[in-house]
Amino acid sequence: MTQTTLEPNPAPSDPAKKVRLVLWILMGVVVAAGLLWYAVFSLNKPAPAAPQPAANAQLVREDSHRLTSPAVEKAQLVEFLDFECESCRAAHPLVEELKEEYGDRITFVNRYFPLPGHRNSGTAALAVEASAQQGKYREMTAKLFETQTEWGGKQDSQAPVVRGYAEELGLDLARYDAAVADEKTRERIRKDVVDGTALGVKGTPTFFLNGKKLVLNTEAEFRQMLTDAAR
Repeated sequence: MTQTTLEPNPAPSDPAKKVRLVLWILMGVVVAAGLLWYAVFSLNKPAPAAPQPAANAQLVREDSHRLTSPAVEKAQLVEFLDFECESCRAAHPLVEELKEEYGDRITFVNRYFPLPGHRNSGTAALAVEASAQQGKYREMTAKLFETQTEWGGKQDSQAPVVRGYAEELGLDLARYDAAVADEKTRERIRKDVVDGTALGVKGTPTFFLNGKKLVLNTEAEFRQMLTDAAR
């Protein structure tokens, strides 16, 4: 019987084969070191920072424009609006009616949300905020919606036109111009936009009733929601 002896394979005698063998060994060492580094790094790297919650946003701030002041508040209705928005203009008469009907029980709050697709929506918001500083928030809001077809949808700046409305309303134009140019006025509007965006506002008008974003289909549905909230 022939006995078979298991012996290790002889090392290659060809110099080229020896070089290839060394290279393969080195590559194995590099790969192993890389895997070890990845494992250590994965265990020790800090966890990703948690995203800032939308709770940082505020639906109503101390300086938000409250248009009604009920003696006993049953609910709050917050509207994010754009004065160049046609839908906001269409909704404005209804909202005014609802203020008259429910204003003794519901606090109506307006917040700015000029949309980037509207060339003069920011100009209009500045005009309203500058007017508000002289006690004419409601008057300028009404004026802009009444005249929206005259200045809205234009690609050139309508600031002179809007300033003319301020003059018609009897505002102190020096104070008005200073407020429009003041960075604090712009920041006031930007703050509303930041809050609205964090709260999920994507278009205008967007309404929140007692903190809940409304999906509205009919006027009757809107009125019924307010009726229920005001009880």
